[in-house]
Amino acid sequence: MTILCVRFQLPPAREADLPRLLGMLEEFTPVVQALPPDGALADLRGAERYFGRDAVELASVIRVRSLALYGVDCVIGAGPGPMLARVALHDAVPGVTCAVPEEPEAIAEFLADRPVGVLPGIGAATSRTLTDYGLDTLGRVAAAPLSTLQRLVGAKAGRELHEKANGIDRGRVVPNAVSSSLATERPFGRDELDPDRHRRALLSAAEEIGSRLRALDRVCRTLTLTVRYADRSATTRNRTLKEPTAHSPALTRAAYGMYEALGLQRARVRAIALRAEGLRPADQASCQLTFDPVDERVRRIEEVADRARAKFGPRAVMPGGLAGRAA
Repeated sequence: MTILCVRFQLPPAREADLPRLLGMLEEFTPVVQALPPDGALADLRGAERYFGRDAVELASVIRVRSLALYGVDCVIGAGPGPMLARVALHDAVPGVTCAVPEEPEAIAEFLADRPVGVLPGIGAATSRTLTDYGLDTLGRVAAAPLSTLQRLVGAKAGRELHEKANGIDRGRVVPNAVSSSLATERPFGRDELDPDRHRRALLSAAEEIGSRLRALDRVCRTLTLTVRYADRSATTRNRTLKEPTAHSPALTRAAYGMYEALGLQRARVRAIALRAEGLRPADQASCQLTFDPVDERVRRIEEVADRARAKFGPRAVMPGGLAGRAA
């Protein structure tokens, strides 16, 4: 085993701690790839030789350091490659690293009974399609003819699926990979019934996401809303934006739209979270020209507000709906 997949048990409110935890991993190896919001891949090939310990032993040291320095526990999967390490993570628990053996026969046995959805890159739609045809485990997918898989999910996807199900891991750890998402959460001090307070939480979250995107010079393509209830259940909705944006009013409108579509009536809400996904550099995103002087004025005000926040703090400028209120 040379690759670790680490998932830090970070609540959404502490996602900002991920860079520090990645720095801790980089004390063992410079080849670390972030998996936001709470995970990372680490290639320990050089570290195993340097420290004279195998990956599982180093995983134990990493967990102890994470707890001692940051008060954050973690679960860790280990394997010969990134894909196998990520699959192993599903069976890992705090204090016990789940490791995939390196021998091909042992890898096939490890994967055989696992559901197809544990493979990275296999979404819910593909998983449903395969399950409808009786290919609900990786062992059955591995035994299926390549031509059958390609007819079901496409030529390229079918070939990749066939290789992964057979334990062929062509992935690699890409250090300093750009984060593909940003998230923030607004918990309530008590289970909240008031829709107006729900909307203020959404406004606050959208403003923060927009500000963070602009600070990184990035835009997002998709916005995801998660509403957590008093009974510990949750509802998640996502919306693809008309165009990639970091414009806070556009993010707020999308968040409000998803919230209204839920049709909540006297729901006891414990927390509301927003996640911006599909991030890309702002200079690579197309933007529809509106020739609307009001929109141009709002965007100029937004730029000035960002400069004020950078100099005086995040609460230096805020929407009127949040002024004087905890959000």
